[in-house]
Amino acid sequence: MLFVCYPKCTTCQKAKKWLEEQEMEFELRDIKEENPTKEELRGWHQKSGLPLKRFFNTSGMLYKEMKLKDRLPEMSEEEQLELLSTDGMLVKRPILVTEDKVLVGFRQKEWETL
Repeated sequence: MLFVCYPKCTTCQKAKKWLEEQEMEFELRDIKEENPTKEELRGWHQKSGLPLKRFFNTSGMLYKEMKLKDRLPEMSEEEQLELLSTDGMLVKRPILVTEDKVLVGFRQKEWETL
């Protein structure tokens, strides 16, 4: 499974610790160093069943600076995917990608269903 995170993020640190405590094997990927591509994001979005807005880091500084709260509703899905692929700091994290699931953000109860 793929664990996409930002190592300085406390939520990502909690999620990583939880995965290690469960003795789950995962590949760690730093979202700042290796931003997800548009195609990866498209696939994860489809597999997750979540609205695309859930993939945005709405509490991030960049999201707020770009005033995306107001802009997102007017953007097409394609434009949103393109924007997400430009900077890892726009993407909600952590993201856990398994064979059949994509989990966005760390909610322990949800992750326990793996």
